[in-house]
Amino acid sequence: MTSKKLLPDIFISLFLVASTLYYAARYVDFSIPPFEDAAMLMRYAQHLAEGHGIVWNVGEAPVDGATDFLFMVTAAALIKLGLTVGQAVRGIGFASHLLTVLLVYWGNRRLHNANIPLAFLSGLYLAVGTGLSYVSAYFGTPFFALAAAVTWTLGLMLMRDRPERVEGPRFGLILAFALSGLVTGLIRPEGVILASLMVLAILLMRGLKNSVSIIVTFGAVFLLLGGAYFLWRWDYFGYPLPNPFYKKGGSGLHWDSYNNSLWNLLRLCLPMAIAFILGFRSRVKQTLAYLIPIVGFAMVFVLISDEMNYGARFQYALVPIALLSWIPLAGGLGFLKQNQFSAWEKGVYTAALVAVSAGLVYYSWFQNCFLTSYQQTCARPYESDGRYDMGKLLAEYRGKGYVIATTEAGLIPYYSGWDAIDVWGLNDQFIAHNGSLTVEYLDQYKPEIIMFHDYYSPLVPPKLTEANLAQRWFGMTILMKQYAEANGYVLAAVFGDSPYDTHYYYVRADFADSKRLIEQISKMKKYYWFTTGKKSINYAVYAEP
Repeated sequence: MTSKKLLPDIFISLFLVASTLYYAARYVDFSIPPFEDAAMLMRYAQHLAEGHGIVWNVGEAPVDGATDFLFMVTAAALIKLGLTVGQAVRGIGFASHLLTVLLVYWGNRRLHNANIPLAFLSGLYLAVGTGLSYVSAYFGTPFFALAAAVTWTLGLMLMRDRPERVEGPRFGLILAFALSGLVTGLIRPEGVILASLMVLAILLMRGLKNSVSIIVTFGAVFLLLGGAYFLWRWDYFGYPLPNPFYKKGGSGLHWDSYNNSLWNLLRLCLPMAIAFILGFRSRVKQTLAYLIPIVGFAMVFVLISDEMNYGARFQYALVPIALLSWIPLAGGLGFLKQNQFSAWEKGVYTAALVAVSAGLVYYSWFQNCFLTSYQQTCARPYESDGRYDMGKLLAEYRGKGYVIATTEAGLIPYYSGWDAIDVWGLNDQFIAHNGSLTVEYLDQYKPEIIMFHDYYSPLVPPKLTEANLAQRWFGMTILMKQYAEANGYVLAAVFGDSPYDTHYYYVRADFADSKRLIEQISKMKKYYWFTTGKKSINYAVYAEP
């Protein structure tokens, strides 16, 4: 293609980049601290960059709690080069988002021969969606989405490679697809499933006979390179699967996660669903092939619980895949060809299309209003968080060997720099594999602070019924509460904006800084509640002496 013919595409690409940058500056709040769960990976990346290995607590055994493995490693490399943790994490996410927007545009233009308006609309839909909201919250979601989109683009190229060619598809393309799929799996473990589903889609489109070289190459790459990584991580961490899987994947199938995943898929990709419906008119095989990675990937989340799924980030990678698939299924939307219309009719159709396009862009932006269940405004996904301020307060005592046992393993451990026991077990191998926290395990550490989140307070005491204690979270916090009270801990604070939803802070009474810490925590005036942004009440004053 001549450079003259490329000029419109280059101009549109620059316009997409400028639009994304404007949207980021105007509508995305980058002043917020990390979301609670995102801070966990930041802790791992910082420790790795500092040379301690992939560890939760410095000096302890490695823990595979950071499931975004390649994202963590990339962030650590940038930190090593001089960036701050926040700059590294957000920089990777922002660059990935921009590249994915451009990939969606160019993929539609070159693979599907889409006209400029449809390709531009696809890129803009992604640009103003939830991608930058993940970046602002310090998640690596766009990095995974970029890898998934690259893999799917290469897969689409393999589908287009004519099966009847005697020499078969180009080996370089096949190898690139396999390696890209491997990278997707290294970023997040479910990427292996997503890449495998893409192979099934290629198999459906090309047939088994014309897909043998693709399947063999893909299998060889995953068996040799992926297998080498798998054996390394098993040896390094001591277990074959990421630590959170043992916690989140237990107790059978998670049908609530399954339903939420399908709903998230439909909500994020609703406009493209119309094209898939239209695809069943005359492109049944192609439609089914394109649906395999999209619907199949959404369905696999029946295997794990839905916790930590901020803004449907687990399903977000399906958005660019759908945007790279919808145009040919809609038959190119031939009504855009207005040659048969009069000048007046062309004006009406153009105005209608502009209005519909604006509505689609608004719909994509509107998904930013559903990032958390307690979100108050579309512009700000979450409010000021007292856990962030508490982490900053405790940072004064960094390096003294103090330990906090906490259910809130994000902001407080990251900003305080304290050794931390993640009592829920996502970042603790013993708890994840044992199934629950034990008194004996707490005794090994004798934590200076015990902190937990639950739905009771001195004004609304917990009901210790058999049914309540059978609930894993409630039983865990009651164990922590009883351990603290049995071992002479002082109840410094019970923060909350209602007595039905609180953060408990117990401080051990027999170490050098205990009295000062008790005073600082109990008199903390600006402990904001993360769901409302309001100053919390310290309900500890109502506790029985």
